[in-house]
Amino acid sequence: CRTVQAARSRFGVSGDERGAIWTRTGRSFLSDNAMTEGLLDRLRASVDAAGLWEELQTDWLLLDAEIMPWSAKASSLIESQYGPVAASSAAGLRLGRDASERAKARGVDVADLNARFADRAERAGKYAAAWSPYVWPVSNVDDLRVAPFHLLASEGRVWFDHDHIWHMSLADRLARGGVVVDTRWRSFDLADAGACAEAVAWWETLIASGGEGMVVKPRDFVTRGKKGLIQPALKVRGREYLRIIYGPEYDAPDNLVRLRERHLGGKRNLALSEFALGHEALKRFVARQPLRRVHECVFAVLALESEPIDPRL
Repeated sequence: CRTVQAARSRFGVSGDERGAIWTRTGRSFLSDNAMTEGLLDRLRASVDAAGLWEELQTDWLLLDAEIMPWSAKASSLIESQYGPVAASSAAGLRLGRDASERAKARGVDVADLNARFADRAERAGKYAAAWSPYVWPVSNVDDLRVAPFHLLASEGRVWFDHDHIWHMSLADRLARGGVVVDTRWRSFDLADAGACAEAVAWWETLIASGGEGMVVKPRDFVTRGKKGLIQPALKVRGREYLRIIYGPEYDAPDNLVRLRERHLGGKRNLALSEFALGHEALKRFVARQPLRRVHECVFAVLALESEPIDPRL
């Protein structure tokens, strides 16, 4: 919110907070209130500099964004999962190679075994390095960065009727200084084979430089096809980011066969339902309908989030 008064009058805040940062399940993103307020102050300064309050005739904004580094929120995953897996893989493979060398000294043919150990060691090393681009020390709010994707709503408006080029252009304006980082994006005509090849080359360049990948979206925020609502976004991740998610040896031929047999229909249907419910919740809130009407949609989304679907899909 632009002011404390706006937060109190529009959101019923009783204290001096001027905003909030939530996870997708409605929890506070940061446990430190001072850091939350500090990050919002910096984001508010970017909005001030871009002149959006006046342009959009609003005193509050709802943004869909990523806060980086993700290690600021997921450090426990690195400590309890990623780090131990990398360390144990390296130690286990080292012991395996030592045993193999002792067998070789006794005249045992271990060429195939050593080749497998070398292959697994290479994959384990890639796994240990895979998350480093997404991790940096965070000692205070100045170490955090925000990458906005969409302006979801403001006073009197839900912005789903504007296409993604408009949303990303607005994000570019916020990124001209301060806490907001620039998100690289491109627009391609998928009916043009040359443009498709260019999109693939751009994606390959992104992941080769250590990027996570890209998110493919229809140009229009809400798009319908012959079978109804089209998936609003599709993540196309790179090989090394997928290694973080699925493990060091996910790209071994046998494992790839298994992964390609996954059924994604349930996940897609959930995503479409959550998207539609979120849109409806925003429309009801902006229209100043009773909160119980907004919460009908919100609790429906939370219920869908509790469905037993593999979160890695």
